[in-house]
Parts: sequence; structure tokens; C-alpha cells
Amino acid sequence: MIANIVKPGNNTHGVLAYLFDKGRANEHTDQHIVASWDDFIADPGPYDSPGHKERLGQLTKALDLRVKQAGDKAPEGHVWHCSVRAAPEDRILTDAEWAAIAQRMVDATGIAPEGDPDGCRWVAVRHADDHIHIVATKVRGDLRPPRNWNDYHRAMAELTQVEKDFGLTQIPRGPEAATGTPAVKRPTRAEQEKAKRLGHHKTAREQLRHTVRTALSHAKDLEEFFNLLADAGLQVETRTLPSGDLGGYKVALPDDPDTNSEPVWYSGSSLATDLSLPQIQQRLTAAEGPTATAASPAGHYHRSPWHQATAAAERIPHHLDHADDGAVQAHLTVFSEVLYALPVHAPVHLKGELHRAAVAFEHAAHTRARADHQHARALRGALKAMRYQGADHTGLAMLLDTAILVVLAAQRRSALRHHDRQVAAARQTLTHLQAAYDQIAPTSLAVLAGRRPSEGTVHRYARTLHEVLPSHAGQILSEAAWPALTAALAAAEAAGHNPAAVLQQAARQRSLSDAKSASEVLVWRIQRLGDRHAPGPGARAAQARSPQARHVLSTGRASAAAPPASTPPPSRTHRTR
Repeated sequence: MIANIVKPGNNTHGVLAYLFDKGRANEHTDQHIVASWDDFIADPGPYDSPGHKERLGQLTKALDLRVKQAGDKAPEGHVWHCSVRAAPEDRILTDAEWAAIAQRMVDATGIAPEGDPDGCRWVAVRHADDHIHIVATKVRGDLRPPRNWNDYHRAMAELTQVEKDFGLTQIPRGPEAATGTPAVKRPTRAEQEKAKRLGHHKTAREQLRHTVRTALSHAKDLEEFFNLLADAGLQVETRTLPSGDLGGYKVALPDDPDTNSEPVWYSGSSLATDLSLPQIQQRLTAAEGPTATAASPAGHYHRSPWHQATAAAERIPHHLDHADDGAVQAHLTVFSEVLYALPVHAPVHLKGELHRAAVAFEHAAHTRARADHQHARALRGALKAMRYQGADHTGLAMLLDTAILVVLAAQRRSALRHHDRQVAAARQTLTHLQAAYDQIAPTSLAVLAGRRPSEGTVHRYARTLHEVLPSHAGQILSEAAWPALTAALAAAEAAGHNPAAVLQQAARQRSLSDAKSASEVLVWRIQRLGDRHAPGPGARAAQARSPQARHVLSTGRASAAAPPASTPPPSRTHRTR
């Protein structure tokens, strides 16, 4: 549950009129009181019910009675308004349950302590299934103001206990949950006016922040980071401490002078809190080197960084649901770096869409929670390696498919915490990522389909599909991506993998029920699995000793089993594609 406390001023009638009205989009239904300081107070009811205005006036006068009695001693801004909202996945609470919660809230916040006959007058209104509004006037029966200091934190502490007592979703509470404040520094009005005068679409602060993020997504160390900034046309200055250590940096646009024709400098931390020099140094050192999984005789073979990046990104939804705030912020931060890097690797017609996705996600990902960047070493290492492999359109389509799932998971996490601004930013990111995927996926799948194996092999794969995934086989065989899937299976088999085993492993890494195209999901997964080192003779011998493995290898049918320990539970987040 989430509480939101506001002090709307002195207009008691205005607040009540809004609560009992139809709402801005007719979202208020069955408006009624569930609890109050006085069980006999008349309920105004819905705005269109007979006598509504008269009863609303009576309720206003009753709540304001002590305010009138206090006269000049009444506090300025005497209206106290608190909304309490359940999590989206919680059951629908009854009026009696909401009434009990309202009583606990006014008690915990000091508005109307339990057993105190002089507590403030208050009323709890319900006009939707998932939340209530509590309105009080801040004058006690003894005409003194209530002792409701620190009411927000007291309310959130009480809601933690309410969630346990009522069996509701327990929301993590901390700096991020309390504020949801983005770490991105907003441009000032003066900066916006200046950009408008110069005919720029973005302010200098925004242009610099995007350039710094793009450079950071590609740099392998601090020296290269500064070189990339200079290559992008920025003016860069660094500050050295007496010890000889680097103490900070600042950047400026060459065409953004001040009134004295001098550069307007911005420190990294003034662009965004996560772009300060210490944060950048931590991120640059928190990256794994490329992992060799199938060494050639020369020992130079490494897995595709696109495959490694996709595999690491696939685990992010699990981390968002189960990791602590520091780890969550680390994964969101590195995923944001991935989005900033993608336009460089994309075809020209996709660069703008991907850049807009990166900019939008910046506001969905960055909060004031301190990131522990060591948790995101694998994805950042794969990201750096992508720079040296060059463009891979199939890898890009595969990574975008997973990126959509990551953003959906981030959107869900923000929604649970009622961070509406971040939810909206995630939604905007999804729009751009989906558009980019829809443009590149058909071409990549068509290229794969051109490598379709012989008809005999295709029929064999179809039989394997019916044996391994009987509930999805009919759908997959009718989808446009089925030829590409047969090509992916043939490539995996040529690399030494068992088609039935790799198909089963790909399917169980994520539910196929919520995918628009199950065959596309399997194509991308099997491509990555096929890139891994195939089991050698020793491993095959071990598999042969396992009853379950013998069943897979001999019949092509894999029984349902839990994912291996290294694979997180599949995300149940629904996607739009």
C-alpha cells in the first residue's frame, strides 16, 4: 500500500466536492463514506443523487465547525488530505476493511489518536475499488492543532503493519519508494528560453547529458571516455587534486556561449547524479571481460557479445523483483547504457527510434537509490565487447526482443510504487522499442529463413516440436517465423546440440503463453543456446546416466523440470508485442 499526504489549503468544500464528483475522466463510481469521526454523519453520496449538494454542505460545515470556533487561532492550511492505495495485485478490500485501515491511519499520524475524544474531525471516502481518501480538519476538540509532525513516515510505517495484518502485497520502503525522485537534473526555464532563441530542439544540459551517456556506454576506461567526449565535439576540462588524482570533470558545447562569449560549463553531477566522476569510475571498473565458452585451437573464440548481452538482460526482470535497491539500480543503469549504445549499431532508419527510446528510459530508470554497480558486471562487459564486433542486425533484433521485456518489468515495478512519472517514461520507451523491433525483426527472420534446412529435416523438427511442446506446436507451425526457427535448430544441431534438448531448454526459460509470436521467442533463444559450447563426450556420458536426459536424447521428449539453478524464474510480465 502507498499513502500520499497533501495539504490542499483551507477549502474543505472543494476537496470534498472533488471526491464525490465524477472525476476528471468519470473514474469515480459509487462515491460513499466508509468511516468518519461520527458514525451518524450524513453521506452525500454520488454527485447526481437527490439532495447531494445539501448533504455535501452539511458535511463541510460539520468538518469545519472547530475551525470556525478556533477563529484566528486555526492553523493556516487547515485541511489534511491522505489517499491510501492498494497494490494492483491485491484483492479488493471490503468497506469494513477500508474503514479499519482509515482508523489506523488517523491514529498513527496523530490526526485522531485512538481513545482521544478531542481528536480532529475526519472522514474517509471511497470512490474506487483500490483506494480511499481521508480528509480531516486540523483543529482538535480543545481547539489546538494536532501533533501530526512527520505524518508521512508514520503513515508508511503503519501501512507496513497493515500489509502484514491484511495479507496484502508488502511494498519495499526506502529512499526510492518514498520519493521516486529521478536523478536526472531538469533544465531551468532560462536554459529552455535560451535553447528556443538559438533554434535548438534541446537545451544545452540535455544535449550534453545525452552525449556523455552515449560516450560512457562505449568507453572501456576513463581515458577513452574523455577522448570520446572530445570526438563528439564537446569541450572537456578535468580537475586534478594536489595528490595528482583526478577530482572531477566538466563539459561545454562549442556553440553555447554566455553573455561574455565564454563557454557555459556543466559538471557531470549537474547533468545527472549518476554522471558524477566517482559514479562513472565505478561503472567503468564494474565490467567483466569477454567469456570464452568454446575455445578454438588458437584459443581465440568467444561467444557473441550480442548473445551475452541478451542473456544478461534476460535476467534483469528477475533482479527487479527480488534484488535489493542497490542491485536493482545497478541493473537499470547498465540497461540504460545499453539503450544509449544501440543507435551506433543500428541501421540508419532505426537510429532515431532507438535514441528516443534511450532518452525516454533515462527518466524511467534513474532514481536517487545508490547503485551497487558490481551487480551488473556481466551486461556491462558484453556491452563493451559489442563495440568491437560491429553491427549485427540479427543480434540487434534478438536484444530488442528482450529489451521490451525488461522495460515492461521496470514499468511494473514503478507502478507498484505508484511512481507515475517513471511508469509514463517506461510506457514511452516501449513505444519506441516496439517500433524499432517491428522494423528490424522481419528482415532478420527472413535472412534466417533463407537458411532453412531440407524438407526431411523440417518434418523431423516438426515431430520434435509436437513431442516437446505439444500445447504450443500448432501455433508455432502456423506462424511466419517457423522457417527461421527450423534454421536456428539446424544451426544448433550442426554445432553439436540435440534439437529436442535445446528446444526444451529455450522454451522453459520463459513462458510462451504471453508471447505474440512463440516461434520468434524460440528463434532468438535457440540462436544463443546454439552459440554455446556443445556437450562433449564426457557430458554426453553423464547425460546418458541420467534417466531424464536419456529420455530426452532417445525420444526427443523432455519432461517438465525446474530451470537450472543458474537460470532465474521466468518473468510473468505480459508484453505488448
